[in-house]
Amino acid sequence: MAKFNKIDTINLIRTTGIVPVFYNADVEITKKVVKACYDGGIRAFEFTNRGDGAHKVFEAVLPFVRSECPEMAFGAGTILDAPTAAMYIQMGADFLVSPCMAEDVAALAGRRGVPYSPGCGTVTEIVHAMEIGCDLVKIFPAGTVGGPAFVKNVLAPLPWAMIMATGAVEPAEENLRAWAASGVTAVGMGSKLFPKEMIASGNWAAISDLCAKSLGWFRK
Repeated sequence: MAKFNKIDTINLIRTTGIVPVFYNADVEITKKVVKACYDGGIRAFEFTNRGDGAHKVFEAVLPFVRSECPEMAFGAGTILDAPTAAMYIQMGADFLVSPCMAEDVAALAGRRGVPYSPGCGTVTEIVHAMEIGCDLVKIFPAGTVGGPAFVKNVLAPLPWAMIMATGAVEPAEENLRAWAASGVTAVGMGSKLFPKEMIASGNWAAISDLCAKSLGWFRK
């Protein structure tokens, strides 16, 4: 299956609601984690550019995602500059995410029709991101900038904003219900969604189950 277009990718993120954020240097482990999340109902996945050779892992995993997880948008995170963004776009990334605002990435992604979610921590940054074409804006670190209350307060004057919260999001009912009630479009969730012991033991079914439960809590 070919890469998703911008509208389809954003819709997948919106309708799923939870975007796993993951990095591992091992291609086979990454495939197992991605498939486990997919089997649990996840339809958008962020592989972070955090280790040496991370792009090689992404490139090796993407064909697997296209064949075995055909309804999943596979994006690249921790993108800090345009050259790195261009590399991942060329490899077929469906979306890009940063922990900060990288305007050169926003410009490149806009030209190529690829969704880009920059990390923002203030209302001014969120508005600026939308002004330069970022449809889905990431707040990060979400817990530090104010948690669900921050999102709720931002959406009061900016009800049209689409916000993805990453940081301080946990696969627990009370936590996910609080984020959902704030009005977020989606949440990004890291290592707590795939604990090290589950990966070490190869308990992929447990990861699928945790994803399914988390989606249920968030959607309630």
